[in-house]
Amino acid sequence: MIDIGLTHIALPVSNLERSVKFYSTYAQMQVIHQRIDVETGVAVAWISDNTRPFVIVLIQKDSVHPVLSPLAHLGVGCKSREYMDSLCDKARQEDLLIQEPKDSGYPIGYWAFLQDPDGHTLELSYGQEIGLVVENNSL
Repeated sequence: MIDIGLTHIALPVSNLERSVKFYSTYAQMQVIHQRIDVETGVAVAWISDNTRPFVIVLIQKDSVHPVLSPLAHLGVGCKSREYMDSLCDKARQEDLLIQEPKDSGYPIGYWAFLQDPDGHTLELSYGQEIGLVVENNSL
């Protein structure tokens, strides 16, 4: 099998372990591959939520300048509005919530922005119908 289409996005991070913990907590992603790059000595982790063949490649660097900050962001769909609210409550307590939850109606749905440990933005959402739109357009 050969991968085709969009397979990953790579993000520089200052602390690989801290970033893995953030994406595990707020995006239900887990490490599926981890290594120290032989040529550069840089720590790398591929993380996935295992719902599709797509990963975020986290690359540890000494200096990080966030490239994904509002409006540029990673988007994660949540299983329910209540679950999303619980994640936002946790993020608020950890001072990671940068945009309070907001219901923007169809097709955007209910969404909020969080900031990862390096300043990249993660959008949590409920009710966006991206999967349905893609499915309907691929017929």
